Amino acid sequence: MSQRPRALFAMTAGNLPLVFPPRVLARLREAVDVDPDLIAEDFTAAGVREALARTEILVTGWGCPRLDAAVLDAAPRLRAVLHSAGSVKGFTTPEVWRRGIAVSSAADANAVPVAEYTLAMILLAGKDVLAARERLRAERGRHGWGVVPGIGNHGRRVGVIGASRIGRRVIALLALFDLRVSLTDPYVTEGRAAELGVPLLPLDELLRTSDIVTVHAPDTPQTRRLLGRRELALMPDGATLINTARGGLVDHDALLEEVRTGRLNAVLDVTDPEPLPADSPFYDLPGAFVTPHLAGSQGNELARLGMTVAEEAARLLAGEGLAHPVDPGVLEREA
Repeated sequence: MSQRPRALFAMTAGNLPLVFPPRVLARLREAVDVDPDLIAEDFTAAGVREALARTEILVTGWGCPRLDAAVLDAAPRLRAVLHSAGSVKGFTTPEVWRRGIAVSSAADANAVPVAEYTLAMILLAGKDVLAARERLRAERGRHGWGVVPGIGNHGRRVGVIGASRIGRRVIALLALFDLRVSLTDPYVTEGRAAELGVPLLPLDELLRTSDIVTVHAPDTPQTRRLLGRRELALMPDGATLINTARGGLVDHDALLEEVRTGRLNAVLDVTDPEPLPADSPFYDLPGAFVTPHLAGSQGNELARLGMTVAEEAARLLAGEGLAHPVDPGVLEREA
């Protein structure tokens, strides 16, 4: 493509200025001809249908309508979909792949803050921050400031469930610390685990031998309730479960029993249901730390997603391949 191709935004209108602030939008418009005032929240809306007929690149985001056959028929020049968020499963259809339309995702960019959040929670869990907070609340000025036995991150055992893009990034970040990290993933070979620098263990063994377990697997029919009552019981007393993936991977009733007794701690950025009901005990349990699905891109981190799309558009303009293509063959086992 030697001339700037025509592009169209397809997302929730309120998200566009967050994901594409002025400097990012300017970078995108160096590569494509796009009108930021025309946003397809509905492909049947006035003006959108006409724009589709000229569109070569669809810049999508959260809230993008489904790309079914009728929509694609109305966009005969469409060659690429550049998604400014993570998964494309919610709006792509088999017809997209049948027509050979290239699809790119900013999932790698969105993995950055999730991995950062996870790293922070792992290090805090190793210091037993939740229990220390509760002791301070109870004892106030009477709390002693001496050495606390049994805590710390020197040699702490961390188990990573899932070598997803986030899981791999977490492993890379943990390599900077004096931790013992292991991995479980049915799709990873021993050789690939060795490349990542971690031993590959069966799930049960990883649970039994980890002080902190962090979940980065996709939510599929095969992984639903991956961590149930039996699996949670395998974790050592005092262990911490961190979930930034999907709430459905964990049996929350079983987890609640473990946290309520004080045997396990939990850091939950995702829950099932989401959000938790107002009367959920997780809000008040000393061993639970619940955040409102904020590990992913928030605030100024959203611009990283938009810049990923802008750089992909620049590659298309230069006749280069996409840096972050979506492989339809692995969509079923991705988040």
